[in-house]
Amino acid sequence: MTRAEGDPRPSRLGRVRIDLHSHSDRSDGTQPPAALVRRARERGIDVLGLTDHDTTEGWQAAAEQATRSGVTLVRGIEVSCRFAGYGVHLLAYLPDPTYPPLVAELTRILDGRSARLPATIDRLRGLGIDIDAGEVERLAGDAAALGRPHVADVLVAKGVVADRSEAFERYLGPQGPAYVNRYAADLVTMIGTVAAAGGVSVVAHPWARRHNHDALDAAGLARLKQAGLAGVEVDHEDHDEATRTALRGIAAGLDLVVTGSSDHHGAGKIGHELGCNTTDPGQYERLLDLAAKASAASGRATPLPVGP
Repeated sequence: MTRAEGDPRPSRLGRVRIDLHSHSDRSDGTQPPAALVRRARERGIDVLGLTDHDTTEGWQAAAEQATRSGVTLVRGIEVSCRFAGYGVHLLAYLPDPTYPPLVAELTRILDGRSARLPATIDRLRGLGIDIDAGEVERLAGDAAALGRPHVADVLVAKGVVADRSEAFERYLGPQGPAYVNRYAADLVTMIGTVAAAGGVSVVAHPWARRHNHDALDAAGLARLKQAGLAGVEVDHEDHDEATRTALRGIAAGLDLVVTGSSDHHGAGKIGHELGCNTTDPGQYERLLDLAAKASAASGRATPLPVGP
């Protein structure tokens, strides 16, 4: 039996701090996976979700550090998707990372990330900004694929902009002169793929101001619930209080799990320190219950949370 939202009974977990959305330098964060886990321990985080963009490369190092640091690690992926013509990010928790359809889609997405780099650089050079692929590659380090955040880091290093946010606002965002579109998975199909891999899906920051997520209204989220969506990330720095209240009401009406998180990127994202938003322990229990059911239904070997 799961604990429903608003249930006055205490969670089985007691008082724990849970942050279910963070990034390492295997995507666009700035900390290696092990360092990220250590930072979580320093910040008093008991449960950490590692959700790098479109890759699972950081899972092993983070899991090894979690057992040493006393942090419970929930392994996930933030998958680049498209819904009703707009980009949407989907948090996929605890899927079997070897499931062939999931591997194929992640490979296609990562190839698309890397393939648009030359076009992005060409557009920036056309704007008079001296930049080349080698600079981006050096700053990207161990990332599974090169992306716009790494280009933004070069622009910061050159003094063109002050930080990543300005880089996206002025050049790299969808309305910017250096924006280049790329492949993203169909959102409804990906929710099904994650379920077939034994995992559960939560739509990330659905009403963030930096995205056009008009399709993710109550009707859109109801459609995604029918497709197998488990939850909605409500408590996020890109959602103001009015947005959180509205989303929480929709989630309650649809019986979706409500999560909260930092969306931490290390030095790459200002104002998103680990633990700035957290997930209620009861909601986390609901998510784990749904993940256990998805794993059993899929018949696949799925990763459990790892740690103390």
